[in-house]
Amino acid sequence: MSKLYILTRGLSFVLLCLTAGSLNAQTIKRVQPVWWFGQSVAANINSYNGTTQRLTSTFAVPTAFHEGDGVKPYFSLLTEYRPNKVWGGMLNIAYDNRGGKFETVMAPCNCPATLATNLSYVSIEPSVRVAPFASAFYLFGGPTMGFKVRDEFTYKQEKQADRTAEMSDMRKTVFSAQAGLGFDFPLSMKASATQMTLSPFASFQTDLGRAPRKIESWSIYTIRAGIAIKFGTGRKSSDKTATVPEPETVIVPVKPVVVTPVKEVDFSVRAPKLVPVARQVKEHFPLRNSVFFDMGSKEIPGRYVLLSPAAASTFKEAQLQSAQPDNLNKGRSARQLAVYHNILNIIGDRMRTNSSSQIALSGSSANNPAEGKQMAENVKNYLVTAFGIDGSRITTTGRDKPLIPSEQPGATKDLALLREGDRRVDIMSSSPALLLQVGGTTSSFLRPVEITAIQEDPLDSHVIFTANGSKELLKWWSLEVTDNNGVMQKFGPYAKDEITIPGAKILGSSNTGNYKVALVGETINGTAVRKESNVQLVKAADNLQTGMRYSILFGFDESKSITAYETFLAEIVAPLIHDNNTVIIQGYTDIIGDDNYNDNLSRERAMSSQKVLERAILKRGIKGVKFESHGFGEDEKMTPFSNKLPEGRFYNRTVIIDIVPAI
Repeated sequence: MSKLYILTRGLSFVLLCLTAGSLNAQTIKRVQPVWWFGQSVAANINSYNGTTQRLTSTFAVPTAFHEGDGVKPYFSLLTEYRPNKVWGGMLNIAYDNRGGKFETVMAPCNCPATLATNLSYVSIEPSVRVAPFASAFYLFGGPTMGFKVRDEFTYKQEKQADRTAEMSDMRKTVFSAQAGLGFDFPLSMKASATQMTLSPFASFQTDLGRAPRKIESWSIYTIRAGIAIKFGTGRKSSDKTATVPEPETVIVPVKPVVVTPVKEVDFSVRAPKLVPVARQVKEHFPLRNSVFFDMGSKEIPGRYVLLSPAAASTFKEAQLQSAQPDNLNKGRSARQLAVYHNILNIIGDRMRTNSSSQIALSGSSANNPAEGKQMAENVKNYLVTAFGIDGSRITTTGRDKPLIPSEQPGATKDLALLREGDRRVDIMSSSPALLLQVGGTTSSFLRPVEITAIQEDPLDSHVIFTANGSKELLKWWSLEVTDNNGVMQKFGPYAKDEITIPGAKILGSSNTGNYKVALVGETINGTAVRKESNVQLVKAADNLQTGMRYSILFGFDESKSITAYETFLAEIVAPLIHDNNTVIIQGYTDIIGDDNYNDNLSRERAMSSQKVLERAILKRGIKGVKFESHGFGEDEKMTPFSNKLPEGRFYNRTVIIDIVPAI
């Protein structure tokens, strides 16, 4: 909007000044040609919105680009038809360059990456031309049609070779629309049969329909400012009309663009009707297909459960599915990590039960494939010794990096965490008995374990406090929650737009409560802010509902799309959603990378999952389902696992879906 504002005000000033000068013109009537021909030159100020990431059919950049801009040239041959002083038509045949550069992003290697495009069209632009005051000032608007002539891109990433190529899946033809204004300044004598005008103009090219690709959501809108020169031939003035005064030129007042005042923080509170304290959850817990080794050691870490041959002979995966014991009831996701740390026993049990199944173990140790192979051999030896698996069913290899490494070339940040995540043995298989139920041999994860756990303070028991605009306008903000007795609880400070607090934490020992809620904070200018609201909370009866939980795990490649899980969501998860259920979708990331980027990434993944589920339940005719989607990023107060261990960080790259029955 700022670019349009500057161009409009600047053009308005020029038009007003030059129009005022025309009041002193002589009163000889000017020749008025019906047909005009000429050419124009302009600057396209292009703005990019949306998302683009897959540049060719074989090349996708690791981090999506979203916004950008650029200034590129525009040239046209033009024709105008003016049968009278008010109405007419225009036609431009143009070279139209919509190139630009996306805003720099940080690749997963924590190094900057840029994407520039050289995108140009041959455009056909028919317009209706209106001079509302029968003067030199005119407005125009109409459709545009562009035929692609060039679609080159250049991708640059620090410490990598630049890549230049043609984009794939580009539309050969794009349709859009434009609207603009201009002013004709005559350069010829009034009585001359051939008239020449110089016409500054500005226009806005909408992004409606201006999606250059068949895939992704990248769109372009353009503010164009330029000048045209036009020639026309008409009947020469006679002596009888030479003294007829020309109609007085009207100065067109241009309304100033109103600058929207700085918005205030919009504070709101959303609370559940009833606050459940705990819920029993049947969870389909996915198994990460990796065993992470300590730095400097080739032995299986002690945190993994290793059984003697006698204990292994009686181990069954089903033993891990029973209700959560008291000693695991406390601590974040202790039950789930206890299941994961039995991964070798689960694999042993599954291979023993399914005698035709086979696995491949790929050990990775930085710059030492031999050590990586030894790590894989140690895992194999455990399965052979403890579970009696035939060694011919297990192959081992050694690598310096995993097939999908965490550390990328040129990385400079979080190197210790990245390398710790790359020191591992990956378990791969093409046996359906071992794999995720959707995905087959292309699945990255092992078949989930079904466990029963007690979920304390489930997310639907949380009170959601939203301070829209706080990131932009406030240095910090906190909450003051005061009950009817004047007892105040303080929470914060915060720097996010949305936070959640368990309703049970606010209620304490009370079953019900009415609270006055105040947001207090400080603006970036140092001004104190206070916003108030109210909330009523009621603790639910002490009976444990049974909910269901499903998880989606993502690899380190942050560009991986939710599309890979559409079948899983639509065919496995969606059929379990019934009328009037509540579906709570939570997106998370680990602590590696920029926190704002991680917030957006987790939110996008949660919303994408919601859209897939909404489409699926709509086809099944399910009604009254309430969706809540949240992106918590790397917020360690909310993430399901601790980030201290590599497996915790890998499990935090997740979307969790809770299906809550109607109360």
